[in-house]
Amino acid sequence: MPIQIVRNDIVNVQVDAIVNTANPKPVVGYGCDAGIHKKAGPQLLSARQMVGDISVGDVAVTPGFGLDANYVIHAVGPVWRGGSFGEEQQLRQCYDRALQAALEQGCESIAFPLLSAGNHGFPKPLALQIALNAFSSFLVDHEMEIYLVIFGSSAFELSQKLFHSIASYIDANYVQEKILDEYGVTDKHAVDEMPLQQIEETLQKRFRSRRLEVMDECCAPMCAAPGVYGEVKAKNELDDLLEQTDAGFSETLLKLIDRTGKKDSEIYKKANVDRKLFSKIRNNPNYKPSKTTALAFAIALELDLEETKDFIGRAGYALSRSSKFDIIIEYFIMQKNYDIFEINSTLFSFDQSLLGA
Repeated sequence: MPIQIVRNDIVNVQVDAIVNTANPKPVVGYGCDAGIHKKAGPQLLSARQMVGDISVGDVAVTPGFGLDANYVIHAVGPVWRGGSFGEEQQLRQCYDRALQAALEQGCESIAFPLLSAGNHGFPKPLALQIALNAFSSFLVDHEMEIYLVIFGSSAFELSQKLFHSIASYIDANYVQEKILDEYGVTDKHAVDEMPLQQIEETLQKRFRSRRLEVMDECCAPMCAAPGVYGEVKAKNELDDLLEQTDAGFSETLLKLIDRTGKKDSEIYKKANVDRKLFSKIRNNPNYKPSKTTALAFAIALELDLEETKDFIGRAGYALSRSSKFDIIIEYFIMQKNYDIFEINSTLFSFDQSLLGA
């Protein structure tokens, strides 16, 4: 997965380069900066002092010393002053220059904190948007594993509008689905417009009625077991079904990519899938991806809800209203929002698996 959001201490992430929230002066600051210096050892401060001052929006590279990473990229993010002093451009410059520095050092992986979103006071939703935009732009032309490392939930926030909108969508679908499943309802469209209390009352009546029917059925004589003729007939029907089997996931994916008129690389990068995995899928007609990978391609291809259900069904998966993960995916598809990085940010906020591979 080219871009991953993980909850961890950045000093524990094993990557080629770690980005540090550096002070403009060659001193040890607080938070992320202090933690990185502590694990790297005193040599890191000596190397940082040799670099000297770093301008806001700029970066400098030193060895990682006692860290698992080979390099530390010291990035000086802007302090938020209301947004009228070029803070957004300076923050984006930090990400762009850090990624370019990692590329020049031959790095294949890099870990970032959410720059400027702590003591510098940058609005977290805006800081997150800038980070993800920088990552996705970089990956259009380059291959690199990028980790956005969040130490605690307070360091990561979606916009309140998006969060509440999705939370309401989950409540309206997830809770109702759980009630319907509890009572074994299959005709779920019949109660879609009912308030939850009315649904429960209706289902309780149905349940009591159905329980009496089941008791009557239990007293009926059992049907005779199918004979040899029935077994042969079933086998012939199965053979017919197998001959009519639709195209598998890999074949369907390649056809859908051709339909878009885009390059393979445009689609797999948009799906947050790396080149090696896509090559496996392309070269193996029987390849079965994970559900997160199948859905990632559905998002990259901008399929509607019915197309998505058909597409992931070819890999053996379905969308369920009993799964918060599935409901969040459905929400974005219904909104025609196919930004996989915004979707993953949302999934992360709700403690769900991320799309991609």
